[in-house]
Amino acid sequence: MAKGSRQAAWEFFGAELKRRREDAGFTQVELGMRVFVSGGYIGQFEQAIRKPQLDVAQRIDEALQTDGIFERMWRKLIKDQTYTEYFAHAAELEQLATEICEYAPAVIPGLLQTREYARAMFLAGNPLATDEYIEELIKGRMDRARVLTDAARPVYWAVLHETVLRIPVGGAAVMAHQLDHIAAMMRERTVLVQVLPFSQGAHPAMGKMMWVMEFEDAPPTVYTEGVFSGSLLDEPTLVKRIRASYDHIRAAALSPEAALTMIESAAEDYRQCASSP
Repeated sequence: MAKGSRQAAWEFFGAELKRRREDAGFTQVELGMRVFVSGGYIGQFEQAIRKPQLDVAQRIDEALQTDGIFERMWRKLIKDQTYTEYFAHAAELEQLATEICEYAPAVIPGLLQTREYARAMFLAGNPLATDEYIEELIKGRMDRARVLTDAARPVYWAVLHETVLRIPVGGAAVMAHQLDHIAAMMRERTVLVQVLPFSQGAHPAMGKMMWVMEFEDAPPTVYTEGVFSGSLLDEPTLVKRIRASYDHIRAAALSPEAALTMIESAAEDYRQCASSP
């Protein structure tokens, strides 16, 4: 399903939700109470600004007694989209966020990746895939990255563990270009990047990727990812604990200025390695 067609389908989902809600005599707030989200969320679902998670679609069916129609529409739309099911909703929220704070323990974050780095990562995870499939994955990642060049781009603040700089994904030339790309974005003040050096030793959430998103009119949400799995967390107490862990990591990391020096130095090391006979 093309991007425009998929958006039109979500708009139909929202229009149908509005019609069925009004037929049932519920306000947005009243329906929200029954499915454990805010009335504002219901309004965003109806306008196709935000997409519900599966469990919310199922509760909407229960509240409106719609015999599973919203669950079936949700499953069809998720099945036809670019991203894996566990990441799809996070990708949608990413485009709505006003601030994104990310900790990367081992891999360059997707929003900062070059095409060559992304290709090396996708090939490593899909060694028998066709070129067409790999290109489709790369395109999805590059499309996501455009959020950082939009006029209304979110504040983006990443902390990279030094491990990220030292793993030669794709080889020395690819890494040199990748780190140059990050350095350029830092110098252009498009992103804020820090590096957590090896010398800091153990730290909170060691080895665990975390991604905190803030929104203008909705509570913050955390995304974490494991092997072929991911979780969106919005329970306030848990989000607060994860945000505190991120703040501790950020406090222990090098300043952006020192991080830029380390990143540029690592890029130069890779460049020299790539040019060596």
